[in-house]
Amino acid sequence: MDINNMTFFAELYNVRENPEVGMWLLYITVVILSIIVFKLGFARKLSLLKNIVIYSFLIFGCTILSLFAVGLPIIEGLMVAALILIIYKIRLKQERKQQGKEA
Repeated sequence: MDINNMTFFAELYNVRENPEVGMWLLYITVVILSIIVFKLGFARKLSLLKNIVIYSFLIFGCTILSLFAVGLPIIEGLMVAALILIIYKIRLKQERKQQGKEA
């Protein structure tokens, strides 16, 4: 991976000059956005043990994604996915509310 072609967030978190802190910030951002996207799009009511297992694997997978986030727009893609899912949830809620008024 070419270190000269860094993504916006890699530059924002100053990965080139301070790689340790910058990578931790990238990792935390990827984890938070991944959890948001998972909760909005895929999460179901599960037992506590199943949730622990799922989030453990999610956090482990974010380790790999944060390495890719230096040169690929991973965080930007997660932000777009979260935005689309938020809009979808809002529209779904409005539609259900309107169907409730009609019935």
